[in-house]
Amino acid sequence: MADEEHAEDFNYIVRLMNTDLDGEQPTLYAMRGIKGVGTRIAESVVRDAGVDPSQKIGNLEDEDVEKLKDALQRFSKMAPEWMFNRKRDPYTGKDLHLFGNDLDLTLREDFNRLKKISCYRGIRHEQGQKVRGQRTRSNGRSGMTVGVQRRKAAGGK
Repeated sequence: MADEEHAEDFNYIVRLMNTDLDGEQPTLYAMRGIKGVGTRIAESVVRDAGVDPSQKIGNLEDEDVEKLKDALQRFSKMAPEWMFNRKRDPYTGKDLHLFGNDLDLTLREDFNRLKKISCYRGIRHEQGQKVRGQRTRSNGRSGMTVGVQRRKAAGGK
C-alpha cells in the first residue's frame, strides 16, 4: 500500500557509491550521507547531473541515479582544487577527492605510516591521546578518570 506522496516505484533505499541512502530525504540532503560529500559538494554534483535537488531521492528514476553516480565519479575533473579533501597525496603528489571506503582506507594507511616511522603524531595515535596539541589534564577524559582529585588537608585529616 503506497502512501499518497510516494510513487508506485518509490525506492526507500538508494545505493550510490557503496552507500545506502534514505529515499525519504530530498536529493541534496541524502547525498550528504556519502562519506566525503558535504552540502557544497552535493550542490555542485546535483547541479552538474541536472537533477532536481528538492525531489526525494527515492522518487528518482534509475537514469537520474546513474547521472548522479557519473557526476560523482568525474567530480575531481570538474571541481576546483580547493574543494578536494586530499591535497598533495604523498604517494602520487596529486590533489584528490576521495569518497566512501576509499577515504577510510586512505586515512587508516596514513595513521599506520605515522605509527611505523614512530613520529610524535604516530605515537599519540597509538596511545589514543590528543594529537594536535590540546590539553589533556582536564579535558578529553575517558573511563574512570572523571572528576577532580583533591589533595588531603595538611592537618592530617
